[in-house]
Amino acid sequence: MGKKSYLAMKKGPASTELIASDFQDIGIAAKKLANHAVKLALSLSIGSILLQIIASIAAIYLLVLDRTNWRTNILTALLIPYIFLSLPSLVFDLLRGEIGKWIAFIAVVLRLFFPRHFPDWLEMPGSLILLIVVAPSLFADTVRDSWIGVVICLAIGAYLLQEHIRASGGFRNSFTKRSGIFNSVGIIILLVYPVWVLVVDIL
Repeated sequence: MGKKSYLAMKKGPASTELIASDFQDIGIAAKKLANHAVKLALSLSIGSILLQIIASIAAIYLLVLDRTNWRTNILTALLIPYIFLSLPSLVFDLLRGEIGKWIAFIAVVLRLFFPRHFPDWLEMPGSLILLIVVAPSLFADTVRDSWIGVVICLAIGAYLLQEHIRASGGFRNSFTKRSGIFNSVGIIILLVYPVWVLVVDIL
């Protein structure tokens, strides 16, 4: 009887050490999992920011192209709300502040009192600045930072792509004609950003 109690006492500390070791291993594994999750989240967020910048540049490029040599019946005015919704937060906040107000003020003064000195190609950029400055916080903060803004960007990109294909005379022509390749690539970039953000949110 005494021998059995001695063995039980001997096994007790060993089993406790094994349990403590198991808990330590679980803690290490949890830390590694958390580190990997943080790294993955950071990489996904960096990818989203990078695609956001590229999509904004593509939208501005298409807007400039429309003002120069891309003369079609496509409703390119939709690029203005797209840029409004996809513009990086740093640039958006900068234009929403005093700098944007001064730009909007000068644009309005030129348009009202000196219309001859206000070129047509400045109408769209001026409208964008005005939209950024006067937009209520519901749109400037809530919609821009939610999936609603992403879905709107996706809808705008899809509409512009199908209208561009129709204006080019078909899908093949939109990618084979010299004048349509860059336009097609630019519009596809508009689609990549919202699709990526939606996929990341779902995952």
